Amino acid sequence: MEPNDTANDTASSSCLESTAFKVTLSVVLTILILITAAGNVVVCLAVGLNRRLRSLTNCFIVSLAITDLLLGLLVLPFSAIYQLSCRWSFGKVFCNIYISLDVMLCTASILNLFMISIDRYCAVTDPLRYPVLVTPGRVTISLVSIWVISITLSFLSIHLGWNSRNTTSEGHHTSPKCKFQVNEVYGLVDGLVTFYLPLLIMCVTYYRIFKIAREQARRINHISSWQAATIREHKATVTLAAVMGAFIVCWFPYFTTFVYRGLKGDDAINEVVEAVVLWLGYANSALNPILYAALNRDFRNAYQQLFCCRLAGRGSHETCLRFNNALLPKSQSQEPRRQEEKPLKLQVWSGTEATAPQGATDRPCLCPPECWFVELTIHSFIPLVRHSFANISQIPTTCQEPC
Repeated sequence: MEPNDTANDTASSSCLESTAFKVTLSVVLTILILITAAGNVVVCLAVGLNRRLRSLTNCFIVSLAITDLLLGLLVLPFSAIYQLSCRWSFGKVFCNIYISLDVMLCTASILNLFMISIDRYCAVTDPLRYPVLVTPGRVTISLVSIWVISITLSFLSIHLGWNSRNTTSEGHHTSPKCKFQVNEVYGLVDGLVTFYLPLLIMCVTYYRIFKIAREQARRINHISSWQAATIREHKATVTLAAVMGAFIVCWFPYFTTFVYRGLKGDDAINEVVEAVVLWLGYANSALNPILYAALNRDFRNAYQQLFCCRLAGRGSHETCLRFNNALLPKSQSQEPRRQEEKPLKLQVWSGTEATAPQGATDRPCLCPPECWFVELTIHSFIPLVRHSFANISQIPTTCQEPC
């Protein structure tokens, strides 16, 4: 990272001269920062307040949310000020810290996305061995590795000058610019480790997940309507397309220009183009809470519970309690009124209907293990296989039949 002597020549051309455009841009950047911070705060609150979300699977979701939250609080405000003022006003020491934080948090965010894809791949392709493959120790090692790689490519590399084109890591501060300097080796290594290899593996894993989801949708085609199976397959396609599409659209332009700068020189890319692709990458941190949390059914329920309780404090407290009880285990939420339960009509995957006996729980009747596996692969894509195995013993006797 190094401010350039030649940056003065292009500063006036790339700097914003139109007041109206500057105001519009400031509003857009402020909204993006607020969405990034608020969305990831909600993810952290949902996991903290809902016990069902405290699982090994969601450790990577929480790690991703914390990383993106730190990016929104520690990096994006300074990036916005720098972008709008067209000059760096915080000194060369903080310039090094700012760039290091930027590289570290963006790298950690991408590697968390990569680990989420690996976790889902293990859950969908080998659900029976998932509790053995994904253990607390391995999750801890994965999270530590993410941050070790991120710190190595950011603070350590910049402090030692591995990214610089000269012998020092400090720049010529003759112009008020704070620009990340990239040489050939650092550009190739960082681009390969941070983006291109994870992208390749994510494409393979999500393609395999999609194939399994489509096969499951076709497998149940003979027991459900053709339209229902088509809808499930369509939802699977849309979900995976959104996940991979957002990742590629947000980060591919940035890392392409990043590697090109390393090969051709720091001034090879126009500053306006650099700013656009950089903020496009930042936008991925605002989309992650939607793509990796809100698309999951348990997270959606937790969001509803969280906001319901906020609103119930102003209105009906009874409504909030009723919704909370619906999310609690049945032994906790329905024990007081168990004697008043009426026979419930339960829909099973085979297409037949069964009437539960008097006093049965109202837990959805799903035959293990194939039925909930279809539900996993087609609807949620956030694996809950370990949780499902833990609850197999609690399935009513009438459900413990072949699907």
